Amino acid sequence: MSVDFIKMHGLGNDFVIIDGRDNGFLPSQEFCLRVADRHRGVGYDQLIVLDKPKNPTADLYMHIYNCDGSPAGACGNATRCVAKLLFKETGKQQAVIQTVTELLNVWQESDDIIAVEFGPPKLEWQDIPLEREQNTLCLPFIGLDVPEACCVNVGNPHAVFFVPDAMDIPLKELGPQLEHDSIFPNRCNIEFAQILDPTHIRMCVWERGTGITQACGSAALATLVAAVRRGLSQRKATIHMDGGDLMIEWRKSDEHIILSGTATLSFTGTLSEELVSGIV
Repeated sequence: MSVDFIKMHGLGNDFVIIDGRDNGFLPSQEFCLRVADRHRGVGYDQLIVLDKPKNPTADLYMHIYNCDGSPAGACGNATRCVAKLLFKETGKQQAVIQTVTELLNVWQESDDIIAVEFGPPKLEWQDIPLEREQNTLCLPFIGLDVPEACCVNVGNPHAVFFVPDAMDIPLKELGPQLEHDSIFPNRCNIEFAQILDPTHIRMCVWERGTGITQACGSAALATLVAAVRRGLSQRKATIHMDGGDLMIEWRKSDEHIILSGTATLSFTGTLSEELVSGIV
């Protein structure tokens, strides 16, 4: 059996998207690993599977998998990509996308820009979650040459480290150490952020279960929330990443977070029977 797919990206944060609404397709871990291989498969940062909504107010359900096959609770860049497909399919300019963690309002902000509305961030230690009670505003890491982290859950867990120069961090070395630190029972996404001014932040990201990526929507959300919590940023700022920029606003009225940015179609294709033989 062959499987059709769509390849999209948000600022270089790339996705393989499979429509499982008609056949109920859900991937095995082996499927995720094979397709994620950038030499023998297709390659992606996250695999997205579209499903029928489980909530009657939603237009569709979005399953999210990291390239190691582990499930993810949120992906802002993928949500914008899925929204772009949905808008083209339905002719609408706004919709509701359901994930395992929440219902997300999405809308077309302009010809190129799609916005996603996330609910309030979770900031308590048990919500991140951490292994034991700790101050999520200033979490120390003994034995590692890093500043104290600010922890935020925006559908998935994040630890944000503010540094003088985000580009001067050995992320390839520190990322996996911090992701797998025992303080994070469910592992963690890791961000190093540099405050350029109150409305501009430079950030690099190590994604849980994936590694270094050019951009990450939920990481941008967490970085803005962490910066505001620390008194380093205004509630609306541009997050600059390797792949490009995202505009983030943490509304004071309801604590919801708005993410705005581009979504780009790369190509469509079919996973061969040879690639997926025995696993679908």
